[in-house]
Amino acid sequence: MVGVSAVAAEPRSDVRPLTVDRVTVRFGTLRALSDVSFTVQPGAVHAVIGPNGAGKSTMFNVLSGVYRASEGEVRLGDDVLTGLRPHRVARLGVARAFQNIALSASQTVAENLMLGRHRLTRAGFVASGLRLPRATEEARRHGARIREIAEFLDLRDQLDVPVGVLSYGDQKRVEVARALAAEPRLLLLDEPVAGMNAAETDRMARAVLDIRDALGISIVLVEHDMGMVMGIADRVTVLDFGRCIADGTPDEVRADAEVVRAYLGSGDATDPAAAAGGTDEGSRP
Repeated sequence: MVGVSAVAAEPRSDVRPLTVDRVTVRFGTLRALSDVSFTVQPGAVHAVIGPNGAGKSTMFNVLSGVYRASEGEVRLGDDVLTGLRPHRVARLGVARAFQNIALSASQTVAENLMLGRHRLTRAGFVASGLRLPRATEEARRHGARIREIAEFLDLRDQLDVPVGVLSYGDQKRVEVARALAAEPRLLLLDEPVAGMNAAETDRMARAVLDIRDALGISIVLVEHDMGMVMGIADRVTVLDFGRCIADGTPDEVRADAEVVRAYLGSGDATDPAAAAGGTDEGSRP
């Protein structure tokens, strides 16, 4: 990684708490989330974990505007996100990197990152097509910014490479870089190390901490790799069957008997991270 100055002169000052307040999501008679509350402090790495079917993906879909909460409220500072469509949520400074890579394989890394800056583009189609001065200057600024982001995530040498020929680990970092290109205040990372080997996982974990430290933004991640979660998260929220069963520091969560039962099906005082074997897929016993 490169120095902080490569992506920001100083951490952002406009990062606000994310508050999830008694959120319930129903699909017919099924409750995917039930009265879930937690707060993500500004500049924190906050993990949401739990066995398969616990409601983690549903929660991420609520945070990004894909799903609407049946009850409760989500706020980013004073801005209410509940009920907003995804593009409106994005305008308020929320960006998401997906578990299943959602990049354009035939386009270069630079072109994919430029897509992430779409909401920041002010020059119209005609001005860009005619290469008017304001459009040319804006394109120059966006190009400089994506080069900074690419360098920060060790992707500078791949900017002109089609995404489809990159390794899986590199593609996952491009996914994160594209989200960062939107200049978010809140970054949602959906299983950022899923399918990675140990070296790639370590590299991504360091990247997440570097992003937090350099930009000062809040990061919420859903992840099954308990070793990675417990190593980088400031706080952990644990879901099980749509309920919040624990919320605290990694050490507090490790010691929580209900968390142990959710992962092991017993009351044994065993570290959930050890039970998960580092790369557990969150399966129930």
